[in-house]
Amino acid sequence: MKSVILSLASLVAMVAYADEPVDTLRISKDVSLDEVVVTATKAVKGTPVAYTDILKDELTSRNDGQGIPSLISASPSVIVTSDAGMGIGYSGFRIRGTDANRINITVNGVPVNDSESHGVFWVNMPDFASSVENIQIQRGAGTSTNGAAAFGATVALQTRKPEMKPGAEYSVSAGSFGTVKHTLRGGTGLLYDHWVVDARYSDIRSDGFIDRAWAKMSSYHASVAWYGDHTLLKFQTFGSAEKTYQAWNGVSSEWLKKGNRTYNSCGEYTDGGVVEFYDNQTDNYWQRHYHLTGSQRLGDLWNMNLTLHYTRGEGYYEDYKAGAKYSSYKLPVYTDPEGNDLSRTDLIRRKWLDNDFYGGVYSLNYRKESLQLTAGGAVNNYVGEHFGRVIWAKAANALPSPDYEYYFNTGKKLDYSAYVKANRPFSSRLNMYLDLQYRGIDYSIQGSDDKAGDQVDVDKNWNFFNPKAGLNYHHKEHNAFVSFSVANREPNRDNFTEAAPGERPTHETLYDYEAGYSFGNGFVQAGLNLYYMDYTNQLILSGKISEIGEALTTNIKDSYRAGIELTAGARITSWLKWSGNLTLSRNKIKGFTEYIDNWDTGGQDALYLGTTDIAFSPNVIANSTFDLQWKGFSLSFLSQHVGRQYIDNTSSAGRSIDPYFVSNLRVGYVFRPVFMKEVGIDLTVNNLFNETYETGGWVYSYIAGGGRLKDDGYFTQAGTHAMARISLKF
Repeated sequence: MKSVILSLASLVAMVAYADEPVDTLRISKDVSLDEVVVTATKAVKGTPVAYTDILKDELTSRNDGQGIPSLISASPSVIVTSDAGMGIGYSGFRIRGTDANRINITVNGVPVNDSESHGVFWVNMPDFASSVENIQIQRGAGTSTNGAAAFGATVALQTRKPEMKPGAEYSVSAGSFGTVKHTLRGGTGLLYDHWVVDARYSDIRSDGFIDRAWAKMSSYHASVAWYGDHTLLKFQTFGSAEKTYQAWNGVSSEWLKKGNRTYNSCGEYTDGGVVEFYDNQTDNYWQRHYHLTGSQRLGDLWNMNLTLHYTRGEGYYEDYKAGAKYSSYKLPVYTDPEGNDLSRTDLIRRKWLDNDFYGGVYSLNYRKESLQLTAGGAVNNYVGEHFGRVIWAKAANALPSPDYEYYFNTGKKLDYSAYVKANRPFSSRLNMYLDLQYRGIDYSIQGSDDKAGDQVDVDKNWNFFNPKAGLNYHHKEHNAFVSFSVANREPNRDNFTEAAPGERPTHETLYDYEAGYSFGNGFVQAGLNLYYMDYTNQLILSGKISEIGEALTTNIKDSYRAGIELTAGARITSWLKWSGNLTLSRNKIKGFTEYIDNWDTGGQDALYLGTTDIAFSPNVIANSTFDLQWKGFSLSFLSQHVGRQYIDNTSSAGRSIDPYFVSNLRVGYVFRPVFMKEVGIDLTVNNLFNETYETGGWVYSYIAGGGRLKDDGYFTQAGTHAMARISLKF
């Protein structure tokens, strides 16, 4: 099947450049090697996996400054959240109730998830969508890939293929909350029958919906590709710099009751009885990626790929800590000039992360009608230094030295894997898929921790075997599949460093059962997917957060996610189409016991609650999209409904996010004047009907004074807001 796809891609390229010289035809034919680079880890027709492909045109039409999470929000089982309230800055998504640190994310097959936290920080990839050719979302365990295990989904991004003709493009977007985005891109086209150079630069500024949640972000992407008869060599680099004011705390329920939906407590302190906010309560991070890829055809049936990669990241967040304990920063008690011993002071700290991630991913592919075979894997190494410094203290002479360092530790992680995938047809209608992966991890943390007096000492090794198998049936307009997968996942850094005393997390295991059916012709498409994801020792969000807003997890012995995903689409007329999806699910913990801190006794109370809902896992997610295309005019109307989400595992309505229904409208027009290739204008109105809603939250419950109390925060989203864009193509 993949050989057929490659042949079709080559044929399309030849037709598109039929007027070009012969040498150009030869090079254009092998542009399909760009697809081959990521074929090993992506699902194709006949793979028994539930997946969705989002193509460049769809991404481009919606890309007015928001990050990748907002651009994939209409996909099945996806929900999105944003700290600043409008999709710019810190944002994220969940698929089937699982967040990014349990979703495998790759760019051209190279892991993007942070090796220690397993998370993906989209704030470090602003406007990356402008460099993306397509995104594939595999729901469930998916196919074997590189990097972290997929415990909810796999998201594979492929960067844009080089343009064979020279060109340039500039776009500017501007809108609500002082948001402005500039993007400039250009390419040389084919040079000397072999070379293509492309580059992009973007700059985004926004004040944010939440108070002081401004963002200043820039990013770049550049590539140099050399095409031979059967060879592709490609070097690309992309990176970013971001400075954002923190909005990690959300808005407390007390402020929401007062009607203040934008209150930001980050940076808050009191000076002389007056509430002030620290100006530089910011997150600052720089990241640079380098990929060197070689792809080689080995005859008509074989091809091989190797990508060497290196990622450099460094940055810090700075915050004002009012009334901080000296002991928490490993400082001796300070005696003031009057002879009083002081145990607290206001101070400003910076917490740093300085890391290097490097390695290689590879694959060898065999494609024949009777057998499709892939062997591949990866070897990746990570070294991350974590350290904290106090740069100012209110109490004179409280610091033993300027830029006083109060903790330093190093995390190291070696991740190696190998897989074999086989897709064998039994007949013209039925094929069997087998996918076997071995993954090994060596992980250690050594040094002093940021907790007073704590030393961290972690040295763990895991060896996982992850088999997957399935059957796929295809006949004319009908397709059906069944599959079973096993996935194992190691704990992340916070699971160790934030664990209770004497408690160590263990790895978790997923048994994923899937079955699907789809029908499609030129006018109607429909699909149904059933899944049952059975977890052992699942690390589940507890609802508690660390001091910087990181969600914390705990092992739960027995839990599951089960659901049905419905998709549909119809071409109503030649210029109007509709598509939609609906997910109905149950996400449960069996035999859950809540442990709640009791400040009156100094211990914890255990409350057995039986079967409860897993936090942040709504039972209903629905999307609807109308797309109108008439001559140069376009209109899109998108709506999403998300059911109730509990922000801890107790199924308490008092600690939950209310259901919401949000609609967005986009209108655009493209015309082609004689003096340039294309001019496009569009306007996007988000939250068209001014829905009042939240998309995320956290809670810490405790008992004090004989009653149950809580600290909490909700991530409120902006009301009606708009962005306008002008794009010029030359």
